[in-house]
Amino acid sequence: MARISTHVLDIARGVPAQGIAVELHLVKGPERQLVAAVTTNADGRTEKPLVAGDSLETGVYELTFHAADYFHRVGVTLADPPFLGVVIIRIGIADAAGSYHVPLLLSPYGYSTYRGS
Repeated sequence: MARISTHVLDIARGVPAQGIAVELHLVKGPERQLVAAVTTNADGRTEKPLVAGDSLETGVYELTFHAADYFHRVGVTLADPPFLGVVIIRIGIADAAGSYHVPLLLSPYGYSTYRGS
């Protein structure tokens, strides 16, 4: 099954990032089409892939993670404006039958991502 999925780990606190809002957009030139909007569960994962099916539309996608909202909610003091208010990860989907997992390792002042399995 082709899919795009994600999970978020709060590496500053050493826990899954529960309750972080995530959006997936398909980018077509200057336009962004909303594909999914979800919130992470207690494991920092979404209940199901952001998109799944027999095939994916190839092209450029953006995953948007609402980091500052999450950190405010869990009681982390942030600068005003926060260093990382929203984290946007732009990925290219070349294989319509592929499985793309995009983890986010997040702190108030940095993040890391990779293509997971």
